[in-house]
Amino acid sequence: MHRRTASALDLNEQLCFALYAASRRMTAAYRPLLDALDLTYPQYLVMLVLWEQDGLTVRELGARLQLDSGTLTPLLKRLERAGLISRRRRVSDEREVEVGLTRSGRILRAGAESIPQCMQGRTGLSSATLIRLRVGLRTLAANLLSPMDSEGESS
Repeated sequence: MHRRTASALDLNEQLCFALYAASRRMTAAYRPLLDALDLTYPQYLVMLVLWEQDGLTVRELGARLQLDSGTLTPLLKRLERAGLISRRRRVSDEREVEVGLTRSGRILRAGAESIPQCMQGRTGLSSATLIRLRVGLRTLAANLLSPMDSEGESS
């Protein structure tokens, strides 16, 4: 039988595929936990930011989540219809829309408290390994930031 040597173009040699597969599996692992809260994964990310800092503008929220307003606005509308957030024009600058948690949105936080620990257990990785992985992925993301991306973030 002929044995082929590994090629730089083999799927399993691609960092992008490893990241893609891990991302899909991570999102799938979150699904049952988030279903219990009636949240999708992107909605959960929005809620995480607002639980950390309530009252951000749509622009600030988009910057934190690295999402454009075309992607973020439908998420916010669904969260608003669910009664978890409110959106209102800022009094100080009516061009800016402020996003805030409702009482239900604040209460939902308690239901999400166990998710990070549960997900750490699902990974099978130690806290130290997870920290190194997170730092490495943030470094990778920063290194891949294009000049156009950095211009958009500063504006």
